[in-house]
Amino acid sequence: MADEHDERFCGFHGFNRRQFLEVSLGGLAAARLAAAGIPVVRSPVADAIPAGAAGSLPVVLRVNGAERRLSVDPRTTLLEAMRYELGLTGTKEGCDHGQCGACTVLIGGRRVLSCMTLTVAAGGQAVTTIEGLAKDGELHPVQAAFLARDGFQCGYCTPGQIVSAVGLLAEGCPGDAGAIRECMSGNICRCGAYPNIVAAIQDARSKVAAIQDARNKTQGSR
Repeated sequence: MADEHDERFCGFHGFNRRQFLEVSLGGLAAARLAAAGIPVVRSPVADAIPAGAAGSLPVVLRVNGAERRLSVDPRTTLLEAMRYELGLTGTKEGCDHGQCGACTVLIGGRRVLSCMTLTVAAGGQAVTTIEGLAKDGELHPVQAAFLARDGFQCGYCTPGQIVSAVGLLAEGCPGDAGAIRECMSGNICRCGAYPNIVAAIQDARSKVAAIQDARNKTQGSR
């Protein structure tokens, strides 16, 4: 079960959550051992990182429809790249352990925890953040529904909640409250705005479906 969870959220180009943690924790331990003058034996996962990984690696992302070229340390998470390299600060840093969902983005339409995803592993893929949901000055139906239903209090978790809601609607999550709560269980709201969040998602469901139907008809007529 743990392996399935790892693959769902971090399985890009051979890197999953377990490998990410092995590399990150291994690097920290290696630095401390080296400082103490103790020889370090490299792990197989570290050996799997491309040559030159001690420096910067080029990576191309398609973020909110625009191609972005970066040069990053191979240990840089997608969350760090979004916030500190690209200035997209709508994606929030919460627990930094993949447990709260504040950092949720979409990669290829799938919900992903950006704090647990290496930037280099997301190379070449389409990344959507909260900043990329509104189109032509018009809010995404989920954004509008969150406002109408007051689906937030302090607002810190709201970007992740909204992006996750967009993803679950695309996944075909059933529309009853229980199913929505289950599909959103990876996103924590410490203010407890869950009833309003569920109501907002239910409100947005029909509007998102209508937009998708219109797109399908347009594509079918071409």
